[in-house]
Amino acid sequence: MAMKQQGRKIYRSANGKHIDLDLLITRNELTPAVGNARVNARGDELGPGGKIVRKKEDILKDYYNNAEGVRNETVKRTKTDEVIPNAAELAEWEEDDTGNFVKKGK
Repeated sequence: MAMKQQGRKIYRSANGKHIDLDLLITRNELTPAVGNARVNARGDELGPGGKIVRKKEDILKDYYNNAEGVRNETVKRTKTDEVIPNAAELAEWEEDDTGNFVKKGK
C-alpha cells in the first residue's frame, strides 16, 4: 500500500505573500527557544553557550525506559466519593450537630 504524501504547508498572508511553514520550521530548528527552558526549537537540551547537551531522542528514550515513570495503581473509593442524592431524595435528609447529613429519623 502506498503511503499518502503529505502536502506542504504554504499559506498566503494578508498582504499576498506566500509563507512556507515547513521551510520556516526546518530553518529555525536549532535556534534556542525563548524563555528559561534551555532548549532549542527541536527540544534538545542546551548547555552553556547554546551547545547541545542531550538530543531530543535521548531525552525521550530515557523518559520511556524509566520504570518508575508511570505507576499502575488502583483507585479505591473513599467516603468523600459518595454519590450526591437528587432533589427528591434530599427532602429525606437532615443535618446533624456535627454538620453531616443523615437520613431523617436516624
